Amino acid sequence: MDKILVIEDEKSINRFIRINLEREGFKVACTFSGEEGLEITRQFKPDVLVLDIMLPGIDGFEVCTRIRELNPDVIIIMLTAKGQDMDKIMGLELGADDYMIKPFNPQELTARIRAHLRRYSIDEDAENAGFMINEKQHKIYKNSNALNLSPKEYEIMSLLIKNSNKTFSRHELLDHVWGVDYIGDIKTVDVHICRLREKIEGVAADECYIETVWGYGYKWRGSET
Repeated sequence: MDKILVIEDEKSINRFIRINLEREGFKVACTFSGEEGLEITRQFKPDVLVLDIMLPGIDGFEVCTRIRELNPDVIIIMLTAKGQDMDKIMGLELGADDYMIKPFNPQELTARIRAHLRRYSIDEDAENAGFMINEKQHKIYKNSNALNLSPKEYEIMSLLIKNSNKTFSRHELLDHVWGVDYIGDIKTVDVHICRLREKIEGVAADECYIETVWGYGYKWRGSET
């Protein structure tokens, strides 16, 4: 059974989310503060985190950063107020995988959670230019060392490696990784690519793995120059 942790300080919203997710068969834990959320994460080990940005004490951004360090594989969906575009961008930059704008339809939240979970259920290995994908573990290794990737970073890198030298437009990456119904800012692709490069590339020319195709998108070129 997939486990979901809800961190939301508004009790009515917290209860509303929990009831709907439990009806869908998820195991749900709930809390109202970031501090408690961090403690529960260590014990509960959730597969998905539904995280409000505006929390008492440490806010959702700080919680996102700390939980991503504790569990790089957890799927993080942030809750934000309508019109707070900078909150969405900052959340994505800090490692969130998705966001929902309040108020939202609980069925859409469930659908997004299931879509994210489906993308991490394949059991297959692939290798390219010293990078090895282990999809059962949901990890990518560089020279046998596991990379510390968020779920979205993993999905982007896995897609690019498996389609080496195929150029993907930003819209294609959004469709493959976030889903065709994703309505967020296309710039989230650039944000995730930038963070990926910081984690996998060195200063040498032969360590430029993700190539920008200007005006279009990105491709994986492995160790080729």
